[in-house]
Amino acid sequence: MHHLHGSYDMVLVAFSYVVAVVASYTVLDLVGRISTSTGGVRRAWLLFGAIAMGLGVWSMHFVGMLAFSLDVSVPYNLVTVIGSVVVVVVASFFALFMVGRSQLTLRLLLGGALLLATGISAMHYIGMAAMEINITYKPLYFSLSILIAIVASIAALWLAFYFRKGTEPSRVWKKLISGLIMGAAVVGMHYTGMYAAQFQMGDTLAVPKGMLLDQKLLAYVIACGTLFTLGLSLFGIYISNRLSRKDSEIQEHEKWYKSLFENNQDGIISIDKQSRIIGFNSAATRLTGLSGDWFDNQTIDNLLPFIVPEEQERTLELFVKSRDGDRQTYQTALIHQQGHRVEVSVINAPVILDGQVVGSYIIAKDITEEKQSKEKIQHLAFHDELTGLPNRRMFNEALAQMVASNATRFSVMVMDLDRFKLINDSLGHTYGDQFLQEMCERILQCMNGMNVTLARLGGDEFTLLCDSRYENDEVSDLAERIIKAIGTPYRLKENDFYVTASIGIAVYPADGTDAVQLLKNADTAMYEVKKNGKNGYQFYTGELNEQLQEKIELEVDLRQAISRKQLFLNYQPQIRAGDGQMIGVEALVRWNHPTKGTISPGVFIPIAEETGIIYELGTWVLREACRQMKEWHHAGGPQIPVSVNLSSQQFHQSNLAAYIKEILEETGLEPQYLELEITESMMMDASVSSSILNELTESGIRISLDDFGTGYSSLSYLKLLPIHKLKIDRSFIRDITENNNDKAIVATIISMAQHLNMDVIAEGIETKEQLDILMDNDCKKIQGYYYSRPLAADDVEEAFFAPMRLLKQKA
Repeated sequence: MHHLHGSYDMVLVAFSYVVAVVASYTVLDLVGRISTSTGGVRRAWLLFGAIAMGLGVWSMHFVGMLAFSLDVSVPYNLVTVIGSVVVVVVASFFALFMVGRSQLTLRLLLGGALLLATGISAMHYIGMAAMEINITYKPLYFSLSILIAIVASIAALWLAFYFRKGTEPSRVWKKLISGLIMGAAVVGMHYTGMYAAQFQMGDTLAVPKGMLLDQKLLAYVIACGTLFTLGLSLFGIYISNRLSRKDSEIQEHEKWYKSLFENNQDGIISIDKQSRIIGFNSAATRLTGLSGDWFDNQTIDNLLPFIVPEEQERTLELFVKSRDGDRQTYQTALIHQQGHRVEVSVINAPVILDGQVVGSYIIAKDITEEKQSKEKIQHLAFHDELTGLPNRRMFNEALAQMVASNATRFSVMVMDLDRFKLINDSLGHTYGDQFLQEMCERILQCMNGMNVTLARLGGDEFTLLCDSRYENDEVSDLAERIIKAIGTPYRLKENDFYVTASIGIAVYPADGTDAVQLLKNADTAMYEVKKNGKNGYQFYTGELNEQLQEKIELEVDLRQAISRKQLFLNYQPQIRAGDGQMIGVEALVRWNHPTKGTISPGVFIPIAEETGIIYELGTWVLREACRQMKEWHHAGGPQIPVSVNLSSQQFHQSNLAAYIKEILEETGLEPQYLELEITESMMMDASVSSSILNELTESGIRISLDDFGTGYSSLSYLKLLPIHKLKIDRSFIRDITENNNDKAIVATIISMAQHLNMDVIAEGIETKEQLDILMDNDCKKIQGYYYSRPLAADDVEEAFFAPMRLLKQKA
């Protein structure tokens, strides 16, 4: 035996590489098609892919073998050749079956690669065995060829899986490059195996049993046929991918549409031309409470009974319009299966195909909460949040409508709660709100059965609108009932609190022909009530308007009175009746108006309190009184205190004690010579009043309780609060000589003050008889015209202080 040496046709070698590359690229495309197919189509693509891959690899192998020429002609056993084809096709089938899945595990990859490598190796060496010639193999290169087959198979299957999806140009180029790499690996395995083969010829020539082939011609025929087949495969895959892409796009759009339909939070019902329900989403079942089974095979008419009765006719009418091709948007309401009402916003959108209405969509959105929120906002816009009554805006609209209705007459009442601010300031807004709510209930009870609109304009101000059926006497009766109801004490924080009501009434058209004028005149009447002692009602008259104008003018002038130095103080002496000695003075403010002359504090103090001028006015009075008393002390006395009245607003201002101390330091007056007069109404909240009064008394300032017995007295004030002096009001003194009740009350006050170790002083003493009664009851401190009317500072100096100093000097 001797060895045979062969040579290669390099054209056929190159041709075999081209075949391997085309086969590799085809396989990469086929895997993508296999992975997106299911059922019988998948099996068909698997079979087609296995044949294409097997034939491609086999063709490359056979062309490579035919590219190799020995010195002798070598026949091939046809049966063995066919067997090599079958082996590689079967191996390709199972390999593609493994990688054509959604997930590729390492186990599947290695299993499929070993199976494919076995098939390729078996195909190669079975094909070699088809040559009827003795062949031996170099073990190293034989093993290397097997290893290359395994590596090539792993790379081929992994790349096939990696590039199975997508058709964009970048991936085409990636698959082409991968095909070149895979082709090189397959060719490398083949030619490594060929290099491992050693061909040997025996000593005697054997008669060939197989087919003698024209190697070059057959190689070209097989290569061209294979390329043609693979080309057709690629073309088929390309066409299939194009069709598949369109199908995928359609399916993708269907998925998007279905997701939009199913996941939409609005209920959607699709109906055909015959009004049959052909589709619905889960939101529709939630919105109605109906089950999905109910919607099946129903017509939209069956849904109509679930619409609230008052909306059924309108809803049906709008639906019919949408069925004719008109889009409709509206709001309606339905009754949920659980019984509650659901407010919905509905869109009826027709479905038009080829110019024809083929059905429609009903899209319903639950707007129950949104509508409730809007209604709440609307309610709050026209109602008072605290009491629920109509507010200023709603009252003004009602009043304007009443005027526009050409009514023959009607009445407008404006009401203000007297002394409410005191409760609010002393007890706090929480209790103030409770108090207002209670007052509203009382007013509403008084109106029970009457066609009257009650509104709260703000704070403690209310208005009532009485229609034309009520005459003046009926309106008066209503006002009296309200005043009586408001005057009933209200218990808060274990104390009874009292307020009164001041009501002004204007009648249309006598007192005004428009809303603004009516309210203005009712306001004017109300302020007249306040001026006259509050706790009453008043119809508007022409004279009141003149008074209001005068009041407005006074307010303007009062704001400038301090800066223009029009205010001055008079001082009324306080006398000890036993020896006629002066024991103090009370500072009383007066206003010297440039045109109206001297104006009483009873006129301008209420204006100052209403407008807030009282703070500036009170500060001026306090500073001037302290300054004057210090000046008298400096001039030689006597060393007596000055009494200054504090308004309620001053008493409840922040840092009252610090503010008074600052004035004392500024004027140089010692604190014990300042006496602050307060009223019982300032002490309604003992806890608040106590802290203020304690801070003042700790500074050395004395506290006098003015007008004792005229307010809503509580003896607990005297026990809890640091009060040094009681001042008996002039209302008890006026008739003390004739009225035994007044005499008894005065005697009781004096006795009580003495037992509580308090000073007591009576004011308003004008006659000797009044003085004698007080002296008999051991009240020796007197203030009144009997001794002296209020005097200017110079007159006090001349009438009292100068003689006292002269007597002192003589003594």
